[in-house]
Amino acid sequence: MRHIHIIGIGTGNPEHLTVQAINAMNAADVVFIPTKGAAKADLAEVRREICERYLTREGVRIVEFEVPKRAVQDRSYVRSVDDWHTAIARIYEGLIGDLPETGAGAFLVWGDPSLYDSTIRIIERVRNASTCAFDYQVVPGITSIQALAASHRIPVNLVGKPVEITTGRRLLEEGLTHESTVIMLDGEQAFSKIADPDAEIFWGAYLGTKDEIIRSGRLGDIADDIVQLRADERRRHGWIMDIYLLRKGRDFDD
Repeated sequence: MRHIHIIGIGTGNPEHLTVQAINAMNAADVVFIPTKGAAKADLAEVRREICERYLTREGVRIVEFEVPKRAVQDRSYVRSVDDWHTAIARIYEGLIGDLPETGAGAFLVWGDPSLYDSTIRIIERVRNASTCAFDYQVVPGITSIQALAASHRIPVNLVGKPVEITTGRRLLEEGLTHESTVIMLDGEQAFSKIADPDAEIFWGAYLGTKDEIIRSGRLGDIADDIVQLRADERRRHGWIMDIYLLRKGRDFDD
């Protein structure tokens, strides 16, 4: 039976890879590398660098495939994501189907496959719908949350308090409801619209890469600066991948 490794590779630093991830890569016959056009060529290049550095078994092939863009016009968010996953699943089915019947393939997933990534969902979709039999394993990776906390030298949680992990869209809808809230996938800079200027923000972009940038401080003091910095960096690179923690309160506050 064919076997698929879904491997978390961290946030851009090749040294984020675990020994388990390196071993899984070298157990594959083919490593699949997604490409997302010229604007995001850096993301594919990091994966190529990882393969060059850590693939030691002879004969492992690299196969690149283009990821389709998500269509959003005249669609709800859920509908647009569902349609997008369907399109990607067709591509995955072809890639997996090209493997020998006892072959193994590896998908290199940014960060960790279990946190705001849909590779596992899409692989399950392929397995349930396809006549191509295969099994798979998931190898965890360093998340952008871990990378953000390490770069800022902070714990994510306050003592004895919960942590919420959400998106910019949800933050705008629901507001800041927890003492510690990690926000991912925020294309609208939701932090700049939060009516809690005394909250602290710990922001980072391009974490783990040579272009890493971090900022922290009172939200009311630096929100506008981060918005401008984010826009500048997006123009410079053609893309941006950022994350932030909003915090209110202190350790041992009741």
